[in-house]
Amino acid sequence: MSWGLRLASMGLIALAGVFIAGVVHGILQGGANTRDRPFYNDLPEDVKRKAGDLYRRYRCRNCHIIWGMRNVMQMPPAPSLDGIGSLRSEEWIYRYLSAKDPQKILPSRLKKEYRHPSYADIPEAHRRLLARYFAHMKVRPEYLAQVRAAEREALFGDAHVPIR
Repeated sequence: MSWGLRLASMGLIALAGVFIAGVVHGILQGGANTRDRPFYNDLPEDVKRKAGDLYRRYRCRNCHIIWGMRNVMQMPPAPSLDGIGSLRSEEWIYRYLSAKDPQKILPSRLKKEYRHPSYADIPEAHRRLLARYFAHMKVRPEYLAQVRAAEREALFGDAHVPIR
């Protein structure tokens, strides 16, 4: 291999390394300053971590999105949980998670196999922590109308009727 070709190869490898490092840094930093994002959660980090563990344990992410992160294999059109705390209170979310039949609280147009399951049988402490976590997933006021329309579309197929 010629000296010039070697230098060019090393340069490309270095450039690729810088690019990969930038991508990884962007992913770890969330891609933007948190003040630029429409969604936020103001809970302490340890609480978010414990609740996030429950979110994964109970496979909520198999259907729902948080912070725009959707399971690649996801099929059901469940609503995003981004901003849910601006739409629902912690007590409402807790009652919904505790209901034997969540469809009586919030009917859905989804097929029966994709409707929200009951979490009435999981420990109360887990339901309370999940409700607290979701209730603190807020959306900045200027984006609230868009979040309401997206939830309405996912649940009922009609994004034009405001949720009160």
